[in-house]
Amino acid sequence: MIEKMNDSASGTTSNRRIERKLEEKPANKTNPFKRFRKQKEDGEEKRTVWVQIRLFPIWVRILIVLLLLAGAAAGGLVVGYGIVGDGEPANALKWDTWIHLLNIIQGKES
Repeated sequence: MIEKMNDSASGTTSNRRIERKLEEKPANKTNPFKRFRKQKEDGEEKRTVWVQIRLFPIWVRILIVLLLLAGAAAGGLVVGYGIVGDGEPANALKWDTWIHLLNIIQGKES
């Protein structure tokens, strides 16, 4: 039972407490990933369930990690080719530079 609570002013989703009576859910079907807190209100026990609502879906997180990885690789190429080596930093990202390096490795050029 996951419920989203939208804040109309900012348009964000947040965590929400869901309160249920103990009798509503059988004791043998417990989810180990949810946190429960028992409370007594007006003589009857209630269980408060904290449900985590993610701000970004998992596919967005994976995409962000892949973009950061590609950016770090491009930055490393620029630093390695342009600053550590004696080349022009912008040439590290050009396709002709990589064709030239592959030709040298394969023995087509010297």
